[in-house]
Amino acid sequence: VQLQASGGGSVQAGGSLRLSCAAPGSIFSGSAMGWFRQAPGKEREFVAAISWNGRITNYGDSVKGRFTIFRDSAKNMVDLQMNSLKPEDTAMYYCTSERGGSGVDWGRPGIKYDYWGQGTLVTVSS
Repeated sequence: VQLQASGGGSVQAGGSLRLSCAAPGSIFSGSAMGWFRQAPGKEREFVAAISWNGRITNYGDSVKGRFTIFRDSAKNMVDLQMNSLKPEDTAMYYCTSERGGSGVDWGRPGIKYDYWGQGTLVTVSS
């Protein structure tokens, strides 16, 4: 497993969680990084992405204004701060990477994601 996701857990609606994804430097450097999620019985959904240089961020419509993505080049990690969580945010969250990408097209067909983490479960109760 090249990408290691962590930080999932259970929280009540309105609460916050912070997910982290660690990557080897050879993957992290020069790659857009980000997150998708998948709830039981539903299709995979784009959550957030950040460009290889950290200058561009992109969010799925359902999380805009509540989630923030960061990348720490010193630690080769990308974090997802999730605030104002809702029960519909309950899902397995997966981090992924795209070599040379900006993240602006994530969620659209045709994007080649190079590596995937093992997933971390987020459960939000009402």
